[in-house]
Amino acid sequence: MDIKKHPHNVVFFFYCHQVSFVQKRVINRNNKPEMNLTKTLRKQGYDLIEGPIRNHNLLQLWLKTMFNDVELYYAHLQHAFTSSVVLYEIENQALRIDATTKDEYGFNIGISLLEDILDSLGLGEFKMSLEIVSGKKVSISYDHSITKEIPVGEIQNYLSNADFKHPNKALLKNANKNNILIISGILFAKNLVVEIETDFSIDSNFISDLTNLVDGKLNFSILSENSFKMVSKGKSFFPVAVKASRIDFYKGHFVNTDLVTDNRRFF
Repeated sequence: MDIKKHPHNVVFFFYCHQVSFVQKRVINRNNKPEMNLTKTLRKQGYDLIEGPIRNHNLLQLWLKTMFNDVELYYAHLQHAFTSSVVLYEIENQALRIDATTKDEYGFNIGISLLEDILDSLGLGEFKMSLEIVSGKKVSISYDHSITKEIPVGEIQNYLSNADFKHPNKALLKNANKNNILIISGILFAKNLVVEIETDFSIDSNFISDLTNLVDGKLNFSILSENSFKMVSKGKSFFPVAVKASRIDFYKGHFVNTDLVTDNRRFF
């Protein structure tokens, strides 16, 4: 096309291209489940806990070998290492989440994840999949959060001046192979908040039946004709996400720590 001869056609072409691009972005955004909670945590170096185990604590050592799931190795750093450095816990005021930061899933995936979470919170007897067999989507979020951390520099200082608590060939082998992860941060919350969009009409009788099934341990409320919300009672804090680093050893000497939970899903 000769731009000098047809300037208006060129402008029209670029206008149509921009409109098409915007429409595609809107369509993709509307169809793709939102993962705002996961993204928010990742940016802070945290990995969202999805499994049924929720016994995480600061300074736990976890073992991650190739082709195997992560497993608890030592309940506390001081059970494996001894050092003259004193470690102090702090509260990270910059990392707090509420129910507006959520992850959205397709119905069956969301219900599967939800049942694992309920199981970890002591509500495993309540099987949501038996009460709602079909639907459109599930969103999961948390409310009333607090974040506890041990500064990574202090952990590195501790390990730089550390020795094993006693001779331990297995610990040395895993340390030299960089198989050990240390938890330096945990985000806790008091409330699990779930929104479920069904493919049927919700009424007060349905909400009442769900409330009776959980013996009042969860609060249910109607959001719309076919959507409802479920909120845990929030009597105590529970772990939601962890910040962990791999301990780098070389021939029996501590080298560094490498953050893994900003881009790996171990927990």
